[in-house]
Amino acid sequence: MATCVSGNANVLIAYAPRINSSYKIAPKYLVVGSLSKSPAKSISIRRRGFSGAKIRAESESIIMEKSGIKVVNNPPESKLSELGVRSWPKWGCPPSKFPWTYSSKETCFLLKGKVKVYPDGSDEAVEFGAGDLVEFPKGMSCTWDVSEAVDKHYMFE
Repeated sequence: MATCVSGNANVLIAYAPRINSSYKIAPKYLVVGSLSKSPAKSISIRRRGFSGAKIRAESESIIMEKSGIKVVNNPPESKLSELGVRSWPKWGCPPSKFPWTYSSKETCFLLKGKVKVYPDGSDEAVEFGAGDLVEFPKGMSCTWDVSEAVDKHYMFE
């Protein structure tokens, strides 16, 4: 049995012990695992280069962590308000590719845009875009590949 989480057609959760790899659906993430009645449980990703990432479903949000980068898809407005996201400074950039190192932990919320971040030492990208809340750890060096112009709120800790 399979279902979409949070009405998000980009994520397909399979609630079966095994899954046939011949799915004709092409979700952004294909998540495979067995979820208990608990609203949050780690499961594994089996598609689009995200193997090895940790992912959880919590109410309306999908939380993925890979290479130290945490991406919360569709965070509830209550979480954004609690963090004070709308009062954080804004930053933006056009499509571009550039190296970046985080001198402290950064949390950002993308208002628009689409990005792939390649952590140094990894060939796999972490993808995120408009509506995602993203945390980068202190000391991380990476390359940002911005495919759609970005506007974001950000905060350093």
